[in-house]
Amino acid sequence: MLTSLVSQFGDPAQVIVSAERPLPEPGPGQVRVKLVLSPIHNHDLMLVSGRYGVMPPLPMVPGTEALGVVDALGEGVSTLAIGQRVAGSASGAWAEYYLGTAAGLVPVPDSVDDATASQIVSMPISAYRLLYEMDVKAGDWIVLNAANGLVGKILNWLAAERGIHVINLVRRAEAVEELQALGIGNAIVTEGDDWKDKAAALTGGAPIKRAIDSIGGRAANDLMDLLGNEGWFISFGALSGKPLEFDAGAILFKQAVVKGFWAAKPSSIMTPEQIRAGIIELVTRAAKGQLKLPYAKTFPLSRAADAMRASAEMGRGAKIGLTAG
Repeated sequence: MLTSLVSQFGDPAQVIVSAERPLPEPGPGQVRVKLVLSPIHNHDLMLVSGRYGVMPPLPMVPGTEALGVVDALGEGVSTLAIGQRVAGSASGAWAEYYLGTAAGLVPVPDSVDDATASQIVSMPISAYRLLYEMDVKAGDWIVLNAANGLVGKILNWLAAERGIHVINLVRRAEAVEELQALGIGNAIVTEGDDWKDKAAALTGGAPIKRAIDSIGGRAANDLMDLLGNEGWFISFGALSGKPLEFDAGAILFKQAVVKGFWAAKPSSIMTPEQIRAGIIELVTRAAKGQLKLPYAKTFPLSRAADAMRASAEMGRGAKIGLTAG
């Protein structure tokens, strides 16, 4: 079968190659799935580049989420059936066939389009968990950068339903228009000398309780400047590839809490049952047409290197995907 193979860590566009590999056999509790569509997430790129929280053995086939059709059942699997359309966590999804645990896959109705179904777990559930674990309530204010990313959009929709206010920081005026088209407001472009004043003015004097950083570098201190006393700074990603930079006084005198969020680590607050209920809620919304997650562009597995390059481009507005075709 055709796969996207990585034999050394490095620039994803340089180290990923198309290669034939044996068809994987599902073990107990697993299923083999025929690939339909898989998103390229930032954590996938970090994994390939060797900058992730775990270092898998090489060679490896990346890809941690996908939509596909069940092709074979492992021992003890009774909740899924061959030919069933499923989405969710995967192992080595950038291949014509990949393995997943039956417990980690969710049946997807035909009313959910392929693009949405293939992205419906990883980033949406990260947003779902993040909002839950931030311990905020109706009327509270939070701020996040890279707000036009998928997590930012989902977080805004979930927060709005719960009465939580969000300030959305973006780097381009086009991103403000993109968010407005989705019904997401309070977007501020982080250019000029007065953007922090504009952001702070949105709250009408209310403190910002939580700040979510997906960029790293000096952008972290910008968020810390906006954060209220005893607020939480949450490191969610590192798009810049740079270490977090803070002025000591900003943390010290605000008595701020700095913490990380890693969705790959089991939640100490949400139970597996609550997380699965969140997935079912998202699938239900998608089936009703209330949740759409398009791609900027898709590539076949044979052009995986091109897909990696496309994923590195700024201003895409949506993710890049890989198909088996």
